[in-house]
Amino acid sequence: MDASDDWLPRRIMDRIAEAMADTPVVCLLGPRQSGKSSLVKRAFPKRTYYSFDDTGLQATAQHDPAGFVASLPESVTLDEVHRVPEVLPAIKMAVDENRRPGRFLLTGSANLLLLPSVSESLAGRIEIVRLHPLTEAEKERKPGRLVVNFLEGNIRARIGPSAPDASDLINRILRGGYPEAMRRPNMTRVRQWHREYLDALIEKDARDVANLRNLDHLSRLMTLLSTQTATLLAIETVAKHLAIRRETVQNNLAALERLFLVRRLPAWHVNEARRLVKAPKVHVVDSGLAATLSELQAEDWTKRRDRFSHLVESFVVQQLIAQAQWTDSNPQFWHYRDRNKFEVDVVMTRGRKTWGVEVKASAKVTPADGAGLRRLAEQCGKDFQGGMILYVGASTIRTVDPRTMAVPISELWTS
Repeated sequence: MDASDDWLPRRIMDRIAEAMADTPVVCLLGPRQSGKSSLVKRAFPKRTYYSFDDTGLQATAQHDPAGFVASLPESVTLDEVHRVPEVLPAIKMAVDENRRPGRFLLTGSANLLLLPSVSESLAGRIEIVRLHPLTEAEKERKPGRLVVNFLEGNIRARIGPSAPDASDLINRILRGGYPEAMRRPNMTRVRQWHREYLDALIEKDARDVANLRNLDHLSRLMTLLSTQTATLLAIETVAKHLAIRRETVQNNLAALERLFLVRRLPAWHVNEARRLVKAPKVHVVDSGLAATLSELQAEDWTKRRDRFSHLVESFVVQQLIAQAQWTDSNPQFWHYRDRNKFEVDVVMTRGRKTWGVEVKASAKVTPADGAGLRRLAEQCGKDFQGGMILYVGASTIRTVDPRTMAVPISELWTS
């Protein structure tokens, strides 16, 4: 990143502009420190801007939500609106009186607006746009077209250098996508920032999104999930490991999801496929934060390969989901696993059309790779559209199954 201009254009800007052109309320949701405030200020510099991180403003809005909203200018940006959900019914009333597009641009660092008790007050009046941490394509100022090319069947064989260097991938995974982490000069400083970020987030925002009695439980759960990222979620096992009740785990897990720290990737299945595992996978959203909390370092690429392989998978899942937002029709994401232990790391669907992606932390692809994709194709029949094995190689090549291509992970930020 050029130190003279550290602003990196966000691919989601066009989506926000389109929504502002025809929707009265647009809400940009994403993790704290993902760049929401910078984005709305830069994209809409002439709009009046208020942040509910200002405790005085927050108290005023909470005391008299209707009066606060009535005093606002015709076009306004309200940052960190999850802190004052009381203003949402007042915004609804204002919109019902004047449905002019783009009146309210909201941002939130918690998924509070997706809860029924909150979102129903603005149903039909709001469009939610999600901002992820920086993708690797955005860091490189590239269009990030791998997902689009994959869904459209436009991936072609290509011979690359014979000796790929994994160090670049390792560094990208360990730093993650938070803009502030990118500005740190070395990994020691990056890890310090990650720890302080999590501490501040839990202390400042956690009770805004869930009724939590013990924030230490939340911190311990986040650390445990970081060591188990990209694995099947077993609530009972987690509860036993942390010596807390199952209900406490569920409540804290919901809080971590609402804070955009973790995601549950549901299991893909069809009604007639009774032998499929139905448990979701859990992924820590930012690979850098997961690496810090699980104490993985660059040398663990070889020393603790199994653990690092899971981190690679979560890294890829996040890149794919973020890139998918840039497509015309946003696909749904799943994972696949059956009781014979055939699995596919990522399943993407559009209606019944289905694609599969496997992730390999290896520079070679063997004939045995893609077995899960072949099993998924059997389950889907004619609805299977294609497979992709993302690996640490340099060439895009066909596999033993002509429907599946082996593609360098680096295509996530070079295409």
